[in-house]
Amino acid sequence: MQPDVELDWSYLADLAGRVARQIAEKWCVVETDDVKQEILLHALQERRHIEAAYGDESLLRKIFWTAGVRYAAKERAHYDLMDDVYFYTPDEARAALRSFLYTDTELGEMLGKRDDLLRCKVSDNLVSARIDATAGLKKLTPRYRDLAMRVYVYGLPPKDDAERKAANRAVDALTQAMNRHIRTKKIEEPRD
Repeated sequence: MQPDVELDWSYLADLAGRVARQIAEKWCVVETDDVKQEILLHALQERRHIEAAYGDESLLRKIFWTAGVRYAAKERAHYDLMDDVYFYTPDEARAALRSFLYTDTELGEMLGKRDDLLRCKVSDNLVSARIDATAGLKKLTPRYRDLAMRVYVYGLPPKDDAERKAANRAVDALTQAMNRHIRTKKIEEPRD
């Protein structure tokens, strides 16, 4: 059995903060401090796993990432259930962009089936995301719109690292626009 490892909690808090910041950028439904707190709570509750992984920053990062994403997903599910408000992530925006390869009829025929090209199971959620992505693309700058279409719809590789980063920023901007579109649509709907 491995002897007890003395954990440096300030180091773990710093690492948790960096991971939390990345998660909060992708999941607009959570705040960095809340994610960090949940990661550290997980580290305290699962101390034996943290001790076993201590010294391997990439493994600690994976453990923290999993705990943080689990919390963010739980928060998003809460908002969806309680407020009937859904928040898209950049990965879901990418999947919506990839769905533009298909016509509405083709996509409708694929409902319930797994598609290797889209890397997901085609569901009515993807159809809704596609509608929101179409509206969101109109809100992007022409450069971001062109980059998103070129890289994620047509599948052309970015020319260089700067263009790859710009394409990722375009997806982040699209995600924000999709989320704003949902909320705007919700506010405009008449209440009974």
